[in-house]
Amino acid sequence: MGRGRVQLRRIENKINRQVTFSKRRSGLLKKAHEISVLCDAEVALIVFSTKGKLFEYSTNSCMEGILERYERYSYAERQLLSNDPEPNGSWSLEHAKLKARMDVLQRNQKHFLGEELDSLTLKELQNLEQQLDSALKHTRSRKNQVMYESISELQKKDKALQEQNNLLTKQMKEKEKELAEQTQLGQQNHNLEVSSILLAQPNQSLNVGVSCSPRSDGLAEDEATQHQNRGNALLPSWMLNNLNA
Repeated sequence: MGRGRVQLRRIENKINRQVTFSKRRSGLLKKAHEISVLCDAEVALIVFSTKGKLFEYSTNSCMEGILERYERYSYAERQLLSNDPEPNGSWSLEHAKLKARMDVLQRNQKHFLGEELDSLTLKELQNLEQQLDSALKHTRSRKNQVMYESISELQKKDKALQEQNNLLTKQMKEKEKELAEQTQLGQQNHNLEVSSILLAQPNQSLNVGVSCSPRSDGLAEDEATQHQNRGNALLPSWMLNNLNA
């Protein structure tokens, strides 16, 4: 005799109900995987146990994409079949759509933070690990790029400061050279003025002696000699030698 048809109704025994749920859930997930592979179909399966535990399956772990596609199609279908022209219906649908999407994003965020991972299968955990590794690689790459740009900018600033320092040093040396030349020129002018004054004093003494009122020959001669001796005393020795010669 063949197996009789099983009547579908709620299993009263709690243990039997849990065992049946575990077996049927595994079979359902297996069938979903088989149909996605054999028929190249996008399949999304969501199951909540009586305790609220989540079990899900999605093709290539793209549950968000499948849910967004479902929301778009269901929203378009409801818009076509709806005969209610009031805008309240569209606002309600949009709110439900955004709320579902927000729930998915919040769940993914918790997964990325390492929370509520008990409901994930091995394949989903592996995909999550790959996503985290990829995000870590992008983060490190961006960090290295920012560090390299900062170092390049600091090197450019250092080079500009070095050039400015060299320019200021060159200008200071030029200023010091100009001041030294001006000081040397002023010293030479001062020496020339002193020499001119010294050369002019003997002639003035002689002129004064000649222009005096006439006296006796002996007194005039003595006076001229005294004036000459005074003028000679103001002259340096080398000039006296030249004059005597």
